[in-house]
Amino acid sequence: MRQLSRRTFLSAAAGTACSFGVLRHGRSASRPNVLFIAIDDLNHWIGSLGRHPQAKTPHLDALAARGVNFTNAYCAAPVCNASRAALMSGLRPHQTGVYENNNDWRTVVPVEQPLTAAFRRAGYSVRGTGKIYHESYARRPEWDEYLGPGDLPNDARNKAQGGIGGIRFAPLDCRDEDLRDYAFADWTIQRLGQPQRQPFFLACGFQIPHMTWAVPRKWFDLFPLSGIQLPPWKADDLDDVPPAGRRMAKPDGDHAKILESGRWKEAVQAYLACIAYTDLNIGRLIAALDASPHRDNTLVCLWSDHGWHLGEKSHWRKFALWEEATRSPHLWVVPGVTRPGGTCAQPVDFMGIYPTLCDLCDLPTPEHVTAPSLRPLLERPLRPWDRPALTTYLYRNHAIRTAQWRYIRYANGDEELYDELTDPLEYTNLAPRPEHAATKAALAQHLPTTDAADIGGKAGAGKE
Repeated sequence: MRQLSRRTFLSAAAGTACSFGVLRHGRSASRPNVLFIAIDDLNHWIGSLGRHPQAKTPHLDALAARGVNFTNAYCAAPVCNASRAALMSGLRPHQTGVYENNNDWRTVVPVEQPLTAAFRRAGYSVRGTGKIYHESYARRPEWDEYLGPGDLPNDARNKAQGGIGGIRFAPLDCRDEDLRDYAFADWTIQRLGQPQRQPFFLACGFQIPHMTWAVPRKWFDLFPLSGIQLPPWKADDLDDVPPAGRRMAKPDGDHAKILESGRWKEAVQAYLACIAYTDLNIGRLIAALDASPHRDNTLVCLWSDHGWHLGEKSHWRKFALWEEATRSPHLWVVPGVTRPGGTCAQPVDFMGIYPTLCDLCDLPTPEHVTAPSLRPLLERPLRPWDRPALTTYLYRNHAIRTAQWRYIRYANGDEELYDELTDPLEYTNLAPRPEHAATKAALAQHLPTTDAADIGGKAGAGKE
């Protein structure tokens, strides 16, 4: 199907519509509403993070300027399913054994533990659309109303042909509104305009810039190939990376094919085009919130499930423990708590989202959620913070990120250590140098002491 008609969208939305009920447990409706925005595969190429000078993200940048912009925010896992399952459940991969896309998190996370369950118990209307969990493992009873990707017909992206090997990209000859992400925004905008008898938790998950990198041609035209700047890359960058790290990088795979093709700039152009398209939909959501009766009592939490490499360290995609795969945008606007222009450079990870939302909305934080609330940093972005970010990929592979260091230890004992203050591109692995033994030992204190076995999964269920 070449385009997604508005009639199709409205029919799907109407089919999932539900009426508002009275508050559960007699809770007060004065609690803040939540607009929860998730983005798929968006790395730190947005203007307010400054990693790629050509990024065009005026709406994301404007949102960042309205509240607190976390400039060093990291995923729990650099893979869609594991990252989202961890963030939404409050349980890290090493606690659940959910490490990969083919791990069905529903088999190890009881129905009462996810973030959605906590809000429903507190009397919130809980509704969502788009990609919040990995599509293969949606648990629809968690939601009062839910419109997922599978509820809408395929759009032009699904049939787009082009790219190099597994890196798929192509401009589309269609309209902005012909893509499902536009419909997800429409669905959310419609609900923002409705009167509410309950406080609401409203989630909108955008699939773009997940591959295929295919959006209307006009977004590609914003980034002429003649001006595209490639990501920083050194041909010998992996020479000091241990075998476990090189296996994750897979330099003879996607990167070798891209170099051979001579189309690296085209791939970068396509990713930038997709980011710009998603920025359009972010702008539409925030404009709708501003025009709604809920503006002054709705907090905004925006995140992406992980980062993305486009050739840095001879690696493409996520599936690694370096900066590019693990860092992504994280923005908060909280009436009465955040102030415009807040910037927090302290490393945090997305496990803080669940307890922070509970804290801000006056919900009890469930006992299984052990990460700290980020509220102190929302109130005072420059305050000291001594909790490093932890990212896990596959069984017993972990990265610790502090303000100065990234320390990686793989399951086989291989190590990497980077000084992020002097080497933000992570070119020099300091782990083999004896003078850094004490630094490694101190950082290793933050590694998990136990690691759950991989719960396994059904072959073919782990699409990106």
